[in-house]
Amino acid sequence: MSLLGSMTTAISGLAAQARALGHVSDNVANSQTVGFKRTDTNFTNWLTRSNLRVNLPGSVEARPDYTNTVQGTIEQVENPLAMAIAGQGFFSVAQSRGGSGADVIFDDRQMFTRAGDFAMDRDGYMVNGSGYYLEGWTMLATGQPDRTTLAPIRISELVYNPVPTSSIDLAANLPSNVDAVAAIPAAAPWAPTEDPVSSVIQIYDALGNQQQVTLDWWRLDTDTWRLRITPENDTTNPADGRFVDVRFGGQIAAGPPVVTAAPGTISSITMRANTTGTTPAPTETGDNAFLGFTVDYGYGNQEVQINLGGFGVPTGLTMYAGTEYSVRDLSQDGVPLGAYNGVTVRENGDVAVNYDNGQTRIVARVPVVAFNDPDKLQKLDGQAYLRTVESGEARVTDASTNGVGKLVTNSVERSNVDIAAEFSKLILAQRAYTSNTRIVTASDEMLQDTINMKR
Repeated sequence: MSLLGSMTTAISGLAAQARALGHVSDNVANSQTVGFKRTDTNFTNWLTRSNLRVNLPGSVEARPDYTNTVQGTIEQVENPLAMAIAGQGFFSVAQSRGGSGADVIFDDRQMFTRAGDFAMDRDGYMVNGSGYYLEGWTMLATGQPDRTTLAPIRISELVYNPVPTSSIDLAANLPSNVDAVAAIPAAAPWAPTEDPVSSVIQIYDALGNQQQVTLDWWRLDTDTWRLRITPENDTTNPADGRFVDVRFGGQIAAGPPVVTAAPGTISSITMRANTTGTTPAPTETGDNAFLGFTVDYGYGNQEVQINLGGFGVPTGLTMYAGTEYSVRDLSQDGVPLGAYNGVTVRENGDVAVNYDNGQTRIVARVPVVAFNDPDKLQKLDGQAYLRTVESGEARVTDASTNGVGKLVTNSVERSNVDIAAEFSKLILAQRAYTSNTRIVTASDEMLQDTINMKR
């Protein structure tokens, strides 16, 4: 019994070491595979009989010991869509079952991977080197991600439609050390004869064409300036022009209580011709100071609002010391037609499509998925995994929150295989295998001697 048991135990040792050698072979072969997690070997002893008087030889079993939680080296690459997870967590991915474009059919199973070498395929999907499609949250109209549903991310917004200008922001200082005009026109066209101080801004119409608007200023008296707004190519072209008077310092609201603007800050806006003003009237400092006008470039009325800052506060338009009209900011919210210019992934997981008109559109957000025991996930081809009962439920969350790692963009996670360690395991497996063969040989010779006893 002992001799046969010794031989059986040695044979189980051969099988266990052969399996350990297979783990080493798999690790070495995938030492350069993106997102690969090595498999170590856990040897388990199985007893036949063991007590204080006797211990019979049992057997050994080699079980895989997965290292899904062990971080691989993060390496920067040139691919703008490549991502790595620094810390715990996985990407959620899907597998295609056929079709193309918007009609791609995906496997119902949710899969996970650490292989973040994603690139855009011909249909606009983000696919990694193993053919798995990256899943994410789509963006709602509010600009927030829809965290209730995961779906494969597809880039289909290749054009950024033009946006007509609706708002102009003006921050400037009208000089207080210049002379007022000699005569103030009391009726249309309201423009004094003296040369104004001017600024020009380009706005956009409904088709994305660039149009020019000129803002001319005249000082009427100590505290009041007159503004003329002249949009070029405007089909309405009112005969009286577009005029408004802006007063600095003094009473904002009659109250009670009476509200007064500090010197050099806006206290009132008076519409003269073809302009609209602050509604309702200001009642306290800080209320929005704005005026508006209507233009028509041949595509219907276009309402434009000029924001001058706030009443009684030194933001936006002011009148302080100086002899030159200084513009600090003159910007507008219109956008010309834009064409697709590339896509990038931000550190918070936002997938941003860039256009050649300088605009960016967020189309999705990449979440990170965590498990209570990631080492119990079921391995699939291509460095992918499936959830199991032992791994626990998948927790889908934003990067860098709830214990998951952060996203490292323009990078990939390399295999966590250490070649030196694997060759050390190889030597040990080889020596252990050889030693077990010696046990089999010795047991065989001893059994042969037992058989020869009757001769």
